[in-house]
Amino acid sequence: MSLPTPRPGLVIGYSYLWAREHSQGTEEGNKDRPCAIVAARQIIEGREVVTVLPITHSPPANPEDAVEIPPLVKRHLGLDDLRSWIVVTETNDFLWPGADLRPVSSMSPARFEYGMLPPRFFAHVRDKVLQAHLQRRLKAVPRTE
Repeated sequence: MSLPTPRPGLVIGYSYLWAREHSQGTEEGNKDRPCAIVAARQIIEGREVVTVLPITHSPPANPEDAVEIPPLVKRHLGLDDLRSWIVVTETNDFLWPGADLRPVSSMSPARFEYGMLPPRFFAHVRDKVLQAHLQRRLKAVPRTE
């Protein structure tokens, strides 16, 4: 098993815990899904805290809460053809690699990444996250090991 290096823009398989679920006392994500790493920073003894954004097929109630992924980018990552959005108003923070990292395919259980978001698209997503943070609309859900 070879783990990827966590870096901003990498899309990984992850068991995401939604902020609404966390506020109801849930501690584990209910569904494995692609998530985009938006930040990775070193902390103690070489371990890193990684911040991920969820990718969902559900359109956002407020268009400012998510960025739609263009079909070409979805194909590049090997995702399905359904419309998908990266939610920019909530995150999960966890120590890498963490128990909630998931294989992206049953065909290759040792692969945990879909690939990198194109730099220009990632910069747009990152800017939307920063805007949500400045507007105090960003919810961070810390995860346990």
